[in-house]
Amino acid sequence: MANEQLQEAVNALKNTKVRMTPQRHAILEYLYETMNHPTADDIYKALESKFPNMSVATVYNNLRVFKNVGIVKELTYGDSSSRFDCVTTDHYHVICSDCGKMVDFHYPGLDEVETLAEHVTGFQVHDHRMEIYGVCEDCKNISH
Repeated sequence: MANEQLQEAVNALKNTKVRMTPQRHAILEYLYETMNHPTADDIYKALESKFPNMSVATVYNNLRVFKNVGIVKELTYGDSSSRFDCVTTDHYHVICSDCGKMVDFHYPGLDEVETLAEHVTGFQVHDHRMEIYGVCEDCKNISH
């Protein structure tokens, strides 16, 4: 499935006339293979041995291109580092308060929150965000 999604992302870039460079492809591939909501630094560190001439700025610039095309979402939570998510459909995140691990959480019933908020407040709601914090399995096992 990751290969299918990766190919769809590559096609989306081609459709917007964005040239597919080896670095771009490697960044996309990393995002779709790991699915761990990495920071730009995480991506840079993972790919620096394969692309020794690539800079962190190159990673940021490519992530900005991906974001503008709509194939990546930028997540800004608690810490100052943006994380990047290649799942662009509506979903939530459960975040470990010890190690920062972030896991996707889908719960369609929460979509009704926007409708209820509009009804109760009269606002025209265009988006909402929810984060759930806890301790992941790995960190839980370390503390026992």
